[in-house]
Amino acid sequence: CRGRPARCRPRCRRRRRRGTLRRVARFLGRALPLCRAHTVEFYTRGLWQRLVAPPPAAVLEALRARGPLALRRPLAEASGAPAALWDDDTFSNVFCENSGKLINVHLFALAAQYYSFSNLGVCTPLEDVLQALRGDNQGTTGIKTDEFMNNKKSHEVQVMSELVDKIANYCGIKQVIDIGSGKGYLSSFLSMQYNLKVYGIDSSKTNTNGAHERNRKLKKHWRAYQSRGRANLQSQTLEKSNDRPVESEIKCKAVIEKPLNNDSSLQSQDQVIIQDLVPSCGFTEVATSETSKQTEVDLVDRTQSDESKLSEEVLSILNVLPADAVEVSSSQCNCGKLCEEEKAQRKMASLKAKASKSSESNLYFPLTSCITAETELGDIITDLEDCMIVGLHTCGDLAANTLRIFTAKPEIKAVCSVGCCYHLLSEQFENQEDRPEEVWGFPMCQYLKDTGWCCGRNARMSACLALERVAVGQMLPTESLFYRAVLQVIIEEMYGVSKSDRHVGKTFSKSSSFIDYVRKSLKKLELDDSKIPDSCIMDYYEKYKHRMNELEAFNMLKVVLAPCIEVLILLDRLCYLKEQDNIAWSGLVKLFDPVKSPRCYAVIALKKQSCF
Repeated sequence: CRGRPARCRPRCRRRRRRGTLRRVARFLGRALPLCRAHTVEFYTRGLWQRLVAPPPAAVLEALRARGPLALRRPLAEASGAPAALWDDDTFSNVFCENSGKLINVHLFALAAQYYSFSNLGVCTPLEDVLQALRGDNQGTTGIKTDEFMNNKKSHEVQVMSELVDKIANYCGIKQVIDIGSGKGYLSSFLSMQYNLKVYGIDSSKTNTNGAHERNRKLKKHWRAYQSRGRANLQSQTLEKSNDRPVESEIKCKAVIEKPLNNDSSLQSQDQVIIQDLVPSCGFTEVATSETSKQTEVDLVDRTQSDESKLSEEVLSILNVLPADAVEVSSSQCNCGKLCEEEKAQRKMASLKAKASKSSESNLYFPLTSCITAETELGDIITDLEDCMIVGLHTCGDLAANTLRIFTAKPEIKAVCSVGCCYHLLSEQFENQEDRPEEVWGFPMCQYLKDTGWCCGRNARMSACLALERVAVGQMLPTESLFYRAVLQVIIEEMYGVSKSDRHVGKTFSKSSSFIDYVRKSLKKLELDDSKIPDSCIMDYYEKYKHRMNELEAFNMLKVVLAPCIEVLILLDRLCYLKEQDNIAWSGLVKLFDPVKSPRCYAVIALKKQSCF
């Protein structure tokens, strides 16, 4: 597309994405039988004999040599050949043409890597997105999320909140809608750290109550925030003391009298960075206004005493917390009348916000509502304004519906969505039911709809497996899976039951032996465990014990294939966005460390400038 006019490039990129999607779908069309089978039925359906030709020892050896650990090396190094020499025809001999069995494990592992995000080149680096949004890290207070989150959640919230803030600033908006907000980890941090007005919407009243409770617990961290505020004040005071008032006044006048979009040097530099990645949206007027106001505030602050400055710094941190998150004791207010005035102002602002008439943006509101593709956000949020919609690990169809809401609602200017729980997606072609009026979670794009593409629940469940964690030594729970597969043989042969609405659950972790596991499981399934003696249970165990390596090898094959299924699901969502006329830019961005957070890819999009 490089030699083509600029207006043709979006069409070229759309064709390229569709071409990549077709290639991935073609490979998965032959590989998915490995993942469409459930490990519970591994022995009862003879899955190894039906689907895999080599012996399990050979499969495990090949995967350990060229499989998951090859993730740590480039594809060319792992394969022993230049990556440019690989194409779709290279992997045509992975499966037997007649039986469909896997016959070449080495080539299978290379193909799985070839069709993964790490090799396809369809993702936009996070650093490029942040650079294109012209953001920097100045002005944040550096609140540590690990004070009230675990390491995984802290990592996710810090990375995603920075990106959301940059997008919001770029679009000139202060309101954020967090879909599937859970207990409000992302929402509250966006509010506290970045002064954004956040509405967190979750379908669970329990989660909403948990969000309120979590805000209450933030009171315990107030002293840390207060100390940090004093430290920031001292640093700012030291910097300001080195600035001459006359120079500051001149700068202030220059900013007020000269719009930012006339600043040729800096603005032109930004336009070069952003041209091919994120659309220019012309928010210089907003930036000018905010800069002017801030400069005027700085001039006024210099006429106040150090005591007043300390009070304002403390209260400014108070203001970024939810209205009921902090209690101010009398010992924290040494400025008498000033503090009382500020308290009254904050109270009035809080009351106005609760009445949906507030213009303040640095608040967090947990709400309970079930979100669908047809949801009218204005019915939930009475003061809805230009905003962006976000979701951190939105479950199943909620991730797909988030994108549909974004494309349909003109007031939503951007989206940043990280999905999860692919097994809970609804699939249009899974049960061959003709319900065209229903909104499905998969597929979304026209190509997969036209071809009637179907993954199946078990394959989507496999997409949730964490290959990167296996690559660093976090092994699969083979023994518990083996117990369950042998149990299935027992209940089918001894009880004549092949399907049950009941589930065994986490019985394995509560069992002292295989016999104990079987008896507890039979009771959960409401089957008479007195019908089978201990000796018979152990006979089943001994019969299949030597075949445990089959189950281990089979699950490793599913783990290796998991990223390709995730590619298909996420490319489907990206291609859906590319099909929309009102989208200026959309992309897939790897946000998180996949070892810490396996569902690490975000779907991001911005509306065209004419939609603002």
